[in-house]
Amino acid sequence: MRTALTRTSRFAHCDSNAFHSIPAFLCPALLRPPIAHPARRVQVPPPQQKFSTLGRARQQVAASVPSPEINETHPPCTQSEATAPGCGAPTQLYDKEEAGYYNIDRKAVKQYLDYDPSKQVEEEKESDVYAKALKQVDPKLLEEIGLDKEVLEAPTQVEESALETPVCDRCHNLIHHRVGTPILHPAVESIQQTIAESPHRRNHIYHVVDAADFPLSLVPNLQSSLRIPKLRTKNRRAKHKGWVANDRIAEVSFIITRSDLLAPKKEQVDALMPYIQEVLRDALGRVNQKARLGNVRLVSAKRGWWTKQVKEDIWDRGGAGWMVGKVNVGKSNLFEVVFPKGRGADFEDIRKIRSAAEREEMLKNAKSVDELAQVQQQLAEEGAEEEHRKIQHQEHIHKPPEPDELEPEEEEDFDPDSLLPPPQPYTPYPVLPIASSLPGTTASPIRIPFGRNRGELIDLPGLARTNPGLETFVQPSAHDDLVMKHRINAQRFVLKPGQSLLLGGGLIRITPVTEDLVFLIYPFVPIDPHVTRTDKAIDLQAQVSDRNVSSILAEDVGPKMKSAGRFKLKWDATKKLAGPLTSLVAAKMRPENLPFRIWGTDILIEGVGWVEISAQARRPQGWKAPGMVKKDPNYAQKAKLEAQRNRLLERQRKYEAKVRGEEDMEEERNWEDELEEGDYPEVEVFSPLGKYVGSRRPMCASVWGGPKQISSRERGARPRRSMRSVKRQRQPKEKAFAE
Repeated sequence: MRTALTRTSRFAHCDSNAFHSIPAFLCPALLRPPIAHPARRVQVPPPQQKFSTLGRARQQVAASVPSPEINETHPPCTQSEATAPGCGAPTQLYDKEEAGYYNIDRKAVKQYLDYDPSKQVEEEKESDVYAKALKQVDPKLLEEIGLDKEVLEAPTQVEESALETPVCDRCHNLIHHRVGTPILHPAVESIQQTIAESPHRRNHIYHVVDAADFPLSLVPNLQSSLRIPKLRTKNRRAKHKGWVANDRIAEVSFIITRSDLLAPKKEQVDALMPYIQEVLRDALGRVNQKARLGNVRLVSAKRGWWTKQVKEDIWDRGGAGWMVGKVNVGKSNLFEVVFPKGRGADFEDIRKIRSAAEREEMLKNAKSVDELAQVQQQLAEEGAEEEHRKIQHQEHIHKPPEPDELEPEEEEDFDPDSLLPPPQPYTPYPVLPIASSLPGTTASPIRIPFGRNRGELIDLPGLARTNPGLETFVQPSAHDDLVMKHRINAQRFVLKPGQSLLLGGGLIRITPVTEDLVFLIYPFVPIDPHVTRTDKAIDLQAQVSDRNVSSILAEDVGPKMKSAGRFKLKWDATKKLAGPLTSLVAAKMRPENLPFRIWGTDILIEGVGWVEISAQARRPQGWKAPGMVKKDPNYAQKAKLEAQRNRLLERQRKYEAKVRGEEDMEEERNWEDELEEGDYPEVEVFSPLGKYVGSRRPMCASVWGGPKQISSRERGARPRRSMRSVKRQRQPKEKAFAE
């Protein structure tokens, strides 16, 4: 990592054609020619110490113009690329607005360039002199004062590691000032070519998806684009591995980040796994309808849900772990939590340091003399080993750095056209990628090894969402309002005929299409909702209304509003949304016996959240509940025969279609007919350019708020009666008695 700054002078000496050979998405700044400066002669100071003065001299020379004297003093440019640790962009000194730019006048950069381990010996302070004087005092006097001799003999110096590589100016502004410009987003083909250059035989792809708009942030063609083996089906003989990319094994796992936005408790989120798998099957298409999907994780980096298990999986697998996903799905946050930090080759051999209470407990639990002797021997070995480690630690602290250790390591030559950056040296606690709400924070692949060549975790740049992004139609001051940072307890809104719902003052408009129906809407979005008449909503969204309604729309966005399509409420949510009628702690009625049905869907807004929509529709005239109809005594046998007859007809139809060569067309037609059949309630959604909107089956998140309901049979005791009404009844009598 230290060569990221010490070799920036080599970029200044390189020919401009060398920069054009780097792929565009790695760093856009390198596509521009270097800035020309007036030529002037620079006197290079004589080299002194190998480490700090060399780095500083190179930085000063790189900031100025190359001259013949400099070219003779310093080595020519090599093909190795130095990258910024925060965003992965190649370091450069030309364009301040692009990623990877370093200002050598910044305080953190100066401290890094002036760092010298040989000069880090601290002088003795007044407290050290006082401690040495106390060590020479009589132990009896120390006991009277209340000082312990072991405390005085404890080491006072703390081992200081080398300074961390500072981040570039763009990452510094993102962390401290939340200001920055996004970079170009790569295509799926670029990600596939990058993974194909992996030096590891075993590669695991972590497909990161955001829970806020799941599955809108899913990459549907990832399996075919990256040439990953097909997902394992429910068949017990189904294969789940394959040989791809020059005899390399590649597997995939779906990591749904920010799952704490779905439900308030971890148990509730875990109970959503069957629903998540069904929605994921719908999003992956007809080919994966029978996929097993046992490789799905609902992870929350904020609350630590399932992050430890993912970290252990990364450590056990080894090899290369690739973080693939769209922008702003939480890859960098997940990277920081699941990266196995502080683990080396001897990680598994480190024994637990036992406390005094644990030692006493082990001695007391010994049941025989032999067992007591074994425990004492074990504790003696652990104590000796601990003392040996303390001695080695003290020797390492006071040991002066060797001259060879100050020499910067030379990197191996690699192809400048490679999409992968050079491998970083192993560090137990490296500088991890920065996390920001800015789309396109990661500019280039960031490779961080772990476990001393056990493997490495690679953070890839985010794939582009809809272009242009939704934030381009919003005021700059309201960009942060588009990001859901915590779970929202949605408020219920009722849309009667002739009304519409506006989100963000007109950014999104939802208008019911089906007449004579009342729609219930729960917006799980961080932007403000507003219900108004449809004609007023149209004027507000078109920015031609003079009504005082707060809006986050940018100027001249109204003419760009278009219909994103009509969405049908085609999923039956009667069992979850019927209230106490179908509740297990109340009426316990079956949904098929109710005289109405509740249809629902979730409208997804890209990168923002979702809106739960439901509508109640009555059964057709003449309908009777199945429980009210007298059943045929032989209905079970007749139903079985009917099912067998249907299966035979389906097999015969498929065989005839296969003979004609029309199998795929028949299956696709039946798939579409199955989805479009039925008369469902509809809503129409209007958004900028008619984009950024999707739909899924309802999650019914509106029923999770409030305390947990407990049935009467499970209650421990009858609840105590409220005394408020009794006190009110006593007040008139007390007043009359007082009079």
